[in-house]
Amino acid sequence: MSYTKGLHELGDGCYAYLQPDGSWGWSNAGLVVGDGASLLVDTLFDLRLTAEMLESMKGATRTAPIGSLVNTHANGDHCYGNQLVEGAEIIASAATAHEMPEVPPAMLAALNAADGEVGTLFRHFFGAFQFDGIELRLPTRTFEGRLDVEVGGRVVELIEVGPAHTRGDTIAVVPDARTVYTGDILFIGGTPIVWAGPLSNWVAACDLMLAMDIDTVVPGHGPVTDKSGVANVRDYLAFVDREATAMHDAGVDAWEAARTLAADIGAREEFRGWSEFGRITVNVDTAYRSLDPSYVTPNVVEQFRRMAEVEGFVP
Repeated sequence: MSYTKGLHELGDGCYAYLQPDGSWGWSNAGLVVGDGASLLVDTLFDLRLTAEMLESMKGATRTAPIGSLVNTHANGDHCYGNQLVEGAEIIASAATAHEMPEVPPAMLAALNAADGEVGTLFRHFFGAFQFDGIELRLPTRTFEGRLDVEVGGRVVELIEVGPAHTRGDTIAVVPDARTVYTGDILFIGGTPIVWAGPLSNWVAACDLMLAMDIDTVVPGHGPVTDKSGVANVRDYLAFVDREATAMHDAGVDAWEAARTLAADIGAREEFRGWSEFGRITVNVDTAYRSLDPSYVTPNVVEQFRRMAEVEGFVP
């Protein structure tokens, strides 16, 4: 399947909506169509993008309206467009519902509009998106662990695998189509970012998917893949977890460890060429925090500054 913007039919009533290049904010979504009803997996980062996506889906949803919307996690590029899916039940894990209001659209709008280095930094990451006019629409149904959702005569299995990327990550499995929508448990071609952790939980989520009877894997960012993509992400996370733990135990500062690991990863063939490699700074911070509850993670501005610095961008 070509990695091009727009709606892609996967077969068996499943679709993926892709947004190259899959970097910051350019997320994917999914659609599962049943008999007279559909389920949408995630909305997009702003209203313009979400409206464009919903318009592209009308051929499938005209006779099978979207009755359920699943938010896989709390990041805005997977939920800020919720208000445009009128009349749908919004489903998420309880942890996701609790986390969603913590970064309201107005916060990102203010950071994008800020003067000086802060504004330059955040526009570097999020300047392509418009956060004005977004009313954060929270889930109307929550669950813990697992939830089966009936969609026009077929079942979509929601499985909570967080905390990992965020505090409440969910994957959506469509057994009769051997398809899984992973949210940001998978970044394909881009570096995973572990905001919540521990990394071992994320590795376990990958192992869970590798044990499933699935053929098609729709990541939160990047092109559609299969189990090989799951294995690659698992290997990266296991490598970072192992190496960060060794550096922590040796007394190496987290910022120094991140820069060392960035060079090490860049030299490894299996991870070479992944975009957003500066996310290693957040991943090491999360590993250190998991190992030492007293470890204080830098504030969000400093986290983004460090990621930018490792990638060679200095505001």
